[in-house]
This record gives sequence, C-alpha cells and structure tokens, in this order.
Amino acid sequence: MIMTDSYWFHKKWGLKAEVPMDDVYNRLVELENKVMKLEEENVELTNELYRMENSLDARIDILAEHCRINYDV
Repeated sequence: MIMTDSYWFHKKWGLKAEVPMDDVYNRLVELENKVMKLEEENVELTNELYRMENSLDARIDILAEHCRINYDV
C-alpha cells in the first residue's frame, strides 16, 4: 500500500503540517538535556545500589561469622 498523503502522520495526531525548524531544534535540545539528566541519575542510582549491595554482603558476612557459619555468602 502506497501512502499518497505525505501528512498522514500529522493528521492522525492532530499536528500542524508545517512546523518551524527553530521549534523543532529547540524541542530537540530540551529532550537531549532531559536524556542527559536521566542518564546521570541512572548512574547515581546504579552506584547507590552497588553500595547498598556491598554493605548488605558485609553485614551478612558479619552475621555468618558471629553464628559460626562457614559458607561463603
């Protein structure tokens, strides 16, 4: 099936057929900034999760030593 209307997507979502490129670029910059912020937050969250995991492992090791359990946890 060949699409004859090049603005079918715009009509489907109620968008204007012609959008000024400055608006597109401004929106692109906003979205790129949001992506960068989310990536930074993701790194911070991942680091915190690793820190918590290591802390929990250490506490389990202390409890295992205290209870004289000999397997590696």
